[in-house]
Amino acid sequence: MRVWLDADAAPGAVKEILVRASLKRDVEMVFVANHWIPQPKSFRISVVTVSSGADVADDYIAERCEEGDLVITADIPLAARAVDRGAFVVTPHGRELDEATVREALSIRDFNEELREVGVMTGGPPPYGPQQKQAFANALDRWITRRG
Repeated sequence: MRVWLDADAAPGAVKEILVRASLKRDVEMVFVANHWIPQPKSFRISVVTVSSGADVADDYIAERCEEGDLVITADIPLAARAVDRGAFVVTPHGRELDEATVREALSIRDFNEELREVGVMTGGPPPYGPQQKQAFANALDRWITRRG
């Protein structure tokens, strides 16, 4: 089992937590991005740079993740594809998505996108702070503990 990170927009704190976890808990990880990112200082982490373009990194992850893997992404369509393949999904904010919750998240995402398109809703996600970092670390720890 491995961890797949949609690294294009992942907060630095998420990457730091993953590096520490890979070393302490002996977990294989793959960071996927469509731009260069520095190689983390862990022999358990590989970095894959895919070509630029919409959803290229998402496609790479969705086509390679397997049942029992963990996919870390804020991209709800990627989360849905990963869940369909039997992977477990956690957002950088620590929200766990599975078969029961990912469809609801996809519906809410689509609804919010429609609101943004007509100008009713503007702005982005809430800032990434200590609470989100802790929620993510806790969700990661639960996944690692279950696999062990």
